Amino acid sequence: MTTIAKHETTIDAPAGVPWIDITREFDATPEQVFRAHVDPEMLKLWLGPRDLEMTVDRWDARRGGEWAYSHRRGEDVFEFYGSFHEIREGERIVQTFTYAGAPDSVALEIATFEALPDGRTRLVNRSIGSSVEERDAMVASGMEHGIVEGYEKLDAVLAGESGD
Repeated sequence: MTTIAKHETTIDAPAGVPWIDITREFDATPEQVFRAHVDPEMLKLWLGPRDLEMTVDRWDARRGGEWAYSHRRGEDVFEFYGSFHEIREGERIVQTFTYAGAPDSVALEIATFEALPDGRTRLVNRSIGSSVEERDAMVASGMEHGIVEGYEKLDAVLAGESGD
């Protein structure tokens, strides 16, 4: 049996600015955490809440590449898409993020993978919307639940478990 350390996910949405900062530490190297973000087979194991089934339609993790995936719960389908602006192996991913249900709301996401002592990683993800109102709508959507559960699943994937 593997024991997985619990880490807190910090979601900071400061008043008056259109961004959200999400910070989380992992008991894995930056290269391992980065790989879980660019390998679509690994991504399917951890991204999103446990009660949603994930399908990756496109995942071309390189500068100028595009991505698309959907989450399904019964008859409800939630589709997302975007493009990769920058991929810096083990260090940084810059991409756009759009929920198909709100195609006029495009966020820019900047993920950085910081090395910590003992082979650990701090992941910092800044998501910048086009307005404070869009950002507030994202926060009100219940995104926190999906992020926290997804990162718990990522802990399991990084520990060599299935993530379910």
